[in-house]
Amino acid sequence: MKFSFLFLSLVLSCSTFAQKKAYDTLPNMPEHYVTRYQLFQKQPVVTGRIVMVGNSITEGTDWNRLLNDSTIINRGISGDVTFGVLNRLKEITDRKPSKLFLLIGVNDLSRNTPDEVIIENIFKIVGNIHSQSPKTAIYIQSILPQNESFKNLHSAFRNKGEHVKTINAQLKKYDKKLKYTYVDLYSGFLDSNGSMEAKFTYDGLHLNATGYDRWVEILKKEKYL
Repeated sequence: MKFSFLFLSLVLSCSTFAQKKAYDTLPNMPEHYVTRYQLFQKQPVVTGRIVMVGNSITEGTDWNRLLNDSTIINRGISGDVTFGVLNRLKEITDRKPSKLFLLIGVNDLSRNTPDEVIIENIFKIVGNIHSQSPKTAIYIQSILPQNESFKNLHSAFRNKGEHVKTINAQLKKYDKKLKYTYVDLYSGFLDSNGSMEAKFTYDGLHLNATGYDRWVEILKKEKYL
């Protein structure tokens, strides 16, 4: 997959790609997205914090306890997609985070959003953060692997392994050009078969306590936190 300089320039423009795409599922986001987003908007604006942004994998833990830091802000919303993060990003950048960690994309894959669109949206998120909160250090985390041996893994998340690899490769490739830090979570969760190691998950997708501990271990080992 090749991305031209012109493509990257367009991605980083806040006014480009505004038209609605057929796979933009934002108008049909679940009630949980709306409820949680409204809750975020009501909270006091406190600047300079670390913000964790993503879907259910981010929402599903107590980051304050996990990192022993009461100031961490959790902006995970179960079921969220890249379009959803773009829609609610201003609420986050208004807080001028010191660091922003993003993990997003697997729900887009479950809805058969093309890899190119997922990558484009993540790059747009990066561009918007740079524009709206230029002092924020941005950490784009790789999409995690799945483990298809779990019978309770939803069918929508099966057979996505090559898509995950493609997206992660592009996120890694453009980190310096787009001025963010690429965080390789993917490799740290793999077993010898190329799947998420079973001890880190309860359904082949979402993390258990051991999985969250590994996540934090990677972030701290690389001195991102």
